[in-house]
Amino acid sequence: MTTATPPIAKRVPHTHTHHNVTREDPYAWLRADNWQEVMQKPETLDPEIRAYLEAENGFYEAEFGQPTAELQDKIYKEIRGRIKEDDSGVPSPDGDWAYNTRMLEGKQYPLIVRTPRRGGAESVLLDCNAEAGDSYFGFAGASHDPSHKTLAWAADRAGSEYYDIVLRDLATGKDSDEVIRQTAGSYVWSNDSRSIYYTEYDDNHRPFRIRRHDIGTAQSADPVVYEEKDPGFFVGVGKTLSDKFIVIDAHDHQTSEVWLIDAERGGEPCLVAPRVTDREYELEERGGLLYIRTNADGAEDYKIVTAPSDNPGAENWTDLVPHREGVLILDIAVLANHLLRLEREDGLPRIVARDLRTGKEEIVGFDEEAYSLGMSTGYEFDTSVFRLTYSSPTTPSQVFDVDLETGERTLLKTQEVPSGHDPAGYETKRLFATASDGEQVPVTLLYRKGTKLDGTNPTLLYGYGSYGMSMPASFSVSVLSLVDRGFVYAIAHIRGGMDKGYRWYRLGRREHKSNTFTDFIAAAEMLIAEGYTQKGKIIAQGGSAGGMLMGAIANLRPDLWGGIIAQVPFVDVLNTMLDDTLPLTPPEWPEWGNPISSPEDYNRIAAYAPYEAVSAQDYPPIFALAGLTDPRVTYWEPAKWVAKLRATKSGDAPLYLKTNMGAGHAGASGRFDRLKETAQCYAFAIKSAGLDG
Repeated sequence: MTTATPPIAKRVPHTHTHHNVTREDPYAWLRADNWQEVMQKPETLDPEIRAYLEAENGFYEAEFGQPTAELQDKIYKEIRGRIKEDDSGVPSPDGDWAYNTRMLEGKQYPLIVRTPRRGGAESVLLDCNAEAGDSYFGFAGASHDPSHKTLAWAADRAGSEYYDIVLRDLATGKDSDEVIRQTAGSYVWSNDSRSIYYTEYDDNHRPFRIRRHDIGTAQSADPVVYEEKDPGFFVGVGKTLSDKFIVIDAHDHQTSEVWLIDAERGGEPCLVAPRVTDREYELEERGGLLYIRTNADGAEDYKIVTAPSDNPGAENWTDLVPHREGVLILDIAVLANHLLRLEREDGLPRIVARDLRTGKEEIVGFDEEAYSLGMSTGYEFDTSVFRLTYSSPTTPSQVFDVDLETGERTLLKTQEVPSGHDPAGYETKRLFATASDGEQVPVTLLYRKGTKLDGTNPTLLYGYGSYGMSMPASFSVSVLSLVDRGFVYAIAHIRGGMDKGYRWYRLGRREHKSNTFTDFIAAAEMLIAEGYTQKGKIIAQGGSAGGMLMGAIANLRPDLWGGIIAQVPFVDVLNTMLDDTLPLTPPEWPEWGNPISSPEDYNRIAAYAPYEAVSAQDYPPIFALAGLTDPRVTYWEPAKWVAKLRATKSGDAPLYLKTNMGAGHAGASGRFDRLKETAQCYAFAIKSAGLDG
């Protein structure tokens, strides 16, 4: 290792007072006054801020990047060797065509292709590699119109999540000069192929408006179809699988409201049911009947109701699948004669298919201790076939088509691992950690069969625990680079996610947020007690809101961790929730609380916010990653956190900040460039665990 001098951020006096409490924030200067402009034009960043971020990047490279370059390259090549580079998805039929994505060897981005269903040559509709060039390319997908003559495709060129929608003539392969610029990335075609409905940001980068673009007209003339007045609500646009309705969804994290537009005739949007605080609903349509997944009437784990599409108010909702406590309905899909629901009980998913003609139900499930299951329906409504995807930590992904009329299950694809993978060489276990209040926290483990469980194994413990997001027990080609080196890989299914139902989420948000942190600590302590690992051998990893978890557990129990990897970490929680000009702040208040209006929320957030709670104690090695154009977790959150840690902590454990100066929340855009970031994190984990690599 070198002996480079770590950058020391200057301190500039800055205070803010709320609820008669005054706090100092000497690193507030790292927040650029022109941050909205920086999101789209990174070159406009204040030179002094840029100099600090680049100094941190230089320190990381000198102290860790270059000394571990060989190890990083080795890990990168291992992971890449497990990826079938010239890979294809599974074709999705739609009318006379079947659409698909295909990856080419050595290329970063997909091809969008289609093939005639009656036979014939494949056509390449869009080569994202040619469009990307050597710059950032955030691809938001491609959507063919109902006539199959035009392809709309969207891309972000800066990492700021502003997307231009481009129209391509599929007969000529030429893009039109007619580009719908600066959209929020969500869009859908009308049935007559003459219009595109799309989302638009407000000045604070919040998707708040739906416009309709009529093909052949100027974007400046696009009429407003819907505009959200509440800055705490985001809007999106979609379509029912039946093609009957354009769906406008307005929502925060706990409340939703849906408006419908006739996809054939257009017209004004019609409200389904007005928003009621803490009531969520989403829908599909079949034969004039809406099928609605909702938590109305105390259905905490959701139920399914029906309502006539011409009179859809909540007073007309009729239970079809009643609420069952502990059985969380995650998603629904409706085909011509079948209702599908994806649900989870005791942490394990299953798919239930109901014949809407007879009411008969069939369950699709699997027998492993821990696994991941997903379902999709493709483009077609009038079919009896749906698609499921299955994997487990030991089993590569498998894609099946299931025919609900015949019961036939057809394996369409098994994920290939070119460098070789024997599932029998690995073990998956589902254990439970006892939380401080007695709750049982699921923990999924993966390790090589024959690993000696003598309490000395390095362990990577991953967690998230926010927004109701559950962590799937799925296959990953990346984590094998740790497991094959003797690591135990563990996922803590902590409160704040919905791994054990909506209640699990409710008990990990707002006034119960501390459960998220103590659950993660309980998982670590259980792994130690059960002989899997020991103090100082556990590397903790989390990103975004999981990065906030990393900051919190670093403050609470720094002695447990051999290292902490915090990717785009949401660590400046109090100051962000006090800044209502930031894109996500008003919509986030239901999740964290509103410290502007509530002294109770202010005091609670201040008590756990990682940036506020940094103290003069020994911290473990920490690796923080940021994206300069990230609109979700702004670059200055990890920058401020690292600056405060440098000035405050004791001990000599390494502390690194690496800011991607040309990317946002998702990091690098290309599939191989993302692997390089994974390799950086895993090299840090390996070295922090005391291994040579």
